[in-house]
Amino acid sequence: MQNMTWTPSELLNMSGSYWSTCALHAGVKLELFTALSEAPTTMPELAKRLSLNERGLAMLLDALAALELLSKQGASYQSTPFATQFLSTNSSAYLGHIILHHHHLVEGWARLDEAVSTGAPSRARVSHESAEVERESFLLGMFNLAMLLAPQVVKQIDLSQRKQLLDLGGGPGTYAIHFCQHNPELQATIFDLPTTRTIAEQTIRQFDLQERINFVAGDFQDDALTGCYDVAWLSHVLHGEGAAECGKMLRKTVDALEPGGLLLVQEFILNDSRDSPLFPALFSLNMLIGTPQGQAYSEGEIKALFEVAGLHDIERLPMELPNGAGVMCGRKPE
Repeated sequence: MQNMTWTPSELLNMSGSYWSTCALHAGVKLELFTALSEAPTTMPELAKRLSLNERGLAMLLDALAALELLSKQGASYQSTPFATQFLSTNSSAYLGHIILHHHHLVEGWARLDEAVSTGAPSRARVSHESAEVERESFLLGMFNLAMLLAPQVVKQIDLSQRKQLLDLGGGPGTYAIHFCQHNPELQATIFDLPTTRTIAEQTIRQFDLQERINFVAGDFQDDALTGCYDVAWLSHVLHGEGAAECGKMLRKTVDALEPGGLLLVQEFILNDSRDSPLFPALFSLNMLIGTPQGQAYSEGEIKALFEVAGLHDIERLPMELPNGAGVMCGRKPE
């Protein structure tokens, strides 16, 4: 987008692109793609099955057909093969959790001007029940994304000589799982909030890795890191905090590493002028909306945090990842 030639048409297309987004979100939230993944169904049949208003459903189905996520033949609708694979809850490749997480962010993004004006988060407070729903969408959404990316990442990082991995803020444990699958001698500890435990342990059991991966509940900002590790992995953790808290977190992690231990950080990384790539620049606004101090960091800023934490041999690993993601690496002195 940064190299495009702007026209009034392109500007208006961008301004109204949220219409398509909201249609997708509604289709996922109402589980239309799941309901239409098995056989063609008419609108009245689907409205009755899902207890939906016929007028509203007809409009949404036609819009999703226009987006080519549904196919329409006569009066019947059916999910396309693509939608069946990625938008049906019956599919192992389901991406609906991360899409619902995006849905929960919409209200805060609509108030971005307030966040810019005040410098404070603009996301509205939610009820306990709503918070649970949002937390589950977030955790399972992170699992969705990591399942797409982790196989690509872990094969490019040599941990063959490492024995104990700390996955700090590891959420559902997707990276710990893939690192252990790729390195048969590796064992891992996921350290994250107690609210994450249930989903993480379910995921670990799903991959039959209970004997090699354990979960330790705690707050990585306030609680001590127990154990000793020769490699630590922090995936998309730093952006939730300000630079001072990131520094504390990295120093604490380095203290938990053995001499010669490896620290790996995956983030959406800005260039040093902070005006590209596009996704990390927009993601930084997402942190403004949702956190008091969080932001995307540049490669130079992450390198400086590593240096203050006492790491040497700092580098950005040479791998091509989507959305401006990258992996920074540093070693604790022997």
